[in-house]
Parts: sequence; C-alpha cells; structure tokens
Amino acid sequence: MANLAGKVAVVTGASKGIGAAIAKRLARDGAAVVVNYASDKAGAEKVAKEIEAAGGQALVAGGSVSDKSAVDAIFKATKERFGKVDILVNNAGVFAATPLEAFDEKSFDWMFGTNVKGLLFASQAALPLFPAEGGSIINVGSVVSELAPAAMSVYSGTKGAVDTITKVLASELGARKIRVNAVNPGMVETEGAIAGGFIGSEFEKAAIERTPLGRTGQPTDIADVVSLLASDEAGWLSGSLLQAAGGYR
Repeated sequence: MANLAGKVAVVTGASKGIGAAIAKRLARDGAAVVVNYASDKAGAEKVAKEIEAAGGQALVAGGSVSDKSAVDAIFKATKERFGKVDILVNNAGVFAATPLEAFDEKSFDWMFGTNVKGLLFASQAALPLFPAEGGSIINVGSVVSELAPAAMSVYSGTKGAVDTITKVLASELGARKIRVNAVNPGMVETEGAIAGGFIGSEFEKAAIERTPLGRTGQPTDIADVVSLLASDEAGWLSGSLLQAAGGYR
C-alpha cells in the first residue's frame, strides 16, 4: 500500500465506476480526498461516507469540469478545507459511439468539453495549490487512443489528445516538480459499461479474447495503478502512458 498520509487528492468524476474506486483507494492509502461529481450527488456522498467510515477524510464537491467557473469553485472549496493539492486525478469523462454519418457538433463539443477541456481546466486550477515540493497529476485516458476502433472517431480523438497533453504537461511542469502521467484502461466493468450494453455482449467477448490475462478489468485494477503513480515509488515516472488493460492489443 502506498503511503499518502498528509496528502490531498482531488479526483474528478468520482461518484461511480473508476473514479469512485480511485477515490477510495487513495483514501485507504492515507490521502484526504475531494470527491467530485457532475450530476450524481448521491453517488459522491456515498463514496465520501465510505471513506469517512473507514477513518479517512473526504470532501464532496459538485460541478462539471467542462465549466470553468464550476472547476474554480471545486478548487476554492479544496483550498478552504485542505489548503493544498498534492494529487490531481483527471478521471471525469463521457463517452458515445459516433459513426461518421452520425457525427454532429453537439456530440463533439460534449466529449471534447469534458474529456479534454475539463482536464485542462482542472489542471490549471490545481496548479497554484501544489506545494513547493510538487506533486502528481494523473490523467485517465483509454487504449482507444491507440487501437482506434470503428465508430469512435470523436471519443478516440479525445483520448489521443489526453495522451499528447499528458506529455506536454510533463515537460511544462517538471521544473515545478509536478509529475504528469496517464493511465489508459481497456474495457472495465463499470456502471456505464453495463448500462451501455457492453458487459455480457459479443463486444466484451471479443475484447476478452484479445486480452492475454483473459478477463474484463475492474475499477480496482485501475485504482491500483493510480495509487502507484501518486506515490513516491513512482517518483521517476513522468510523461508516461501506462496501459492498464491486461495486455489487450
């Protein structure tokens, strides 16, 4: 278990799925955690209560990362409660399959607004709250940035942008001792994947067949990697894109 005692972590999109698992894992490692949500307040409060019941500290902070004023409010609340940010996990993301003939401006703006603009807004707002000794920014991308499946031009485009921005920010923020890395999951069994019909489908079966470890990922699988990247044990990692997909190619 990583030692994150005394650290403050902000996890965007943490009311369910991968984000919730990350928030709970970082809290178990000793960090105080800001649990952000866009619309699922009840889910975020449930995550926070679980953290507190286990002896940790949590702050629920609502607001869509695609809205700069909301992002500023999230980090204002973080500063007022905890005084700093040591770890930022840019997990908030939205997804839709959009074949070329179904492409429209609304879906483009929706996905890029959250997945890319939101990541930049959150990183920008967190920057002045990092202490002199630096910290860690961890972006949650996806293997689709490399695999580029059909009907996912917009979503894959957002995750390709996340890969590139991760490398740029690693170069830009290194002098401030802030490490920037990305975790790129494959298929993970989340509420969204279940609601979208992926779990139990032929699509999942095909994905498992291409996964050497032979199963669909769980949110805790991704949280474990984020925990490592947040810790001092990953102190020489920056600008890295880590595929957390059981070897899926």
